[in-house]
Parts: sequence; structure tokens; C-alpha cells
Amino acid sequence: MKKYVFLFSVILFSFKAFAQQDSAAYAAQRVKVNALLQERSAKFGQYDESLTQRSGIFGWQTKKDIKNSNEILRQVVLTDNNIFKELKILMDYKDLQNQQKVAVADHSQERIEAYMATIKKLQDQNAQLKEYLERKNKGSLSTYIIAFLILIMAGGFYFFNKKLRSYEKRTI
Repeated sequence: MKKYVFLFSVILFSFKAFAQQDSAAYAAQRVKVNALLQERSAKFGQYDESLTQRSGIFGWQTKKDIKNSNEILRQVVLTDNNIFKELKILMDYKDLQNQQKVAVADHSQERIEAYMATIKKLQDQNAQLKEYLERKNKGSLSTYIIAFLILIMAGGFYFFNKKLRSYEKRTI
């Protein structure tokens, strides 16, 4: 019995450790996405700033300014792509957590149903044992009554036989 309790506790502990590890991975992924969002915000600020730069004559933008703005915009798009990839991973973690919750709920439901079946079985056995005890007690009561009647008959026979002998001795 102790072996089963120990095994159950080890399984329960490993499940909790796995769930905590999974939650830690989810939290780490959220931190990664938030960092990418901050990086994107900073790059977009740089892009906005590069649009206002005008290093050409008469305050016009030069080809170099436009290339710089386009490069910063390309960096923003690449960061957006990374954000989408990391968000996909984050959503996969969330889906996995939901699937685990559903699996745990299903397992719990199965255990509850098994417990209910066991309780029903034990209740039926209890009812059968009570019925058996009642039948046995009725049988023992009838046994006592029969034994009592036999004792009365034996006592009656003894006293009747004694009276009969004393009567025979008087008549002889």
C-alpha cells in the first residue's frame, strides 16, 4: 500500500513540476514577445525620425536619406515577422496548456466516475451483507426457539417420567 501511495505522490509531483516548467516557458516566451515589441517600437521611432531628416540642398531628402529610411523600414518589417513567429509559438503554448487542462479534466472525470462506480459497488455489497446478517439472525433466533422448546420438552419428559415412577412405586 505504501508503495502505491509513494508512486502516486511521485507522479503528482512530476506533473506539477512539468506544469510549472511549461508555465515558465510560457512566461519566457511572453517576455521575448514583449522585448520584440519594444524593439519594433524603437525602430519605428527611428524610421519616423529618418523621414524628417533632410540632408540635401534646399532641404530636400537625398538618395542616401531615402535608402536609410527604407533600411530602417525593412528592419521594422523583419521585426514584425519575428513578432508573428514568436506570437505563433506563444499561441501554441497556450493551446498546449488548454489541451493539458482538458486532459486533466477528462482524467478527473474518469476518476470521479470510477469512484462513483466503486462507491455503488460497495453500497451494493453493504446491502447484501446486511441482508445476509438479517437472514442469519433470523436463523439464529429460530435455532434458539427450537433449542428452548427441546429443553422444555426434555424437562417435561423428565418430570413426567419422575411422576410416573413415583406413581408406579405407590401402586406396587
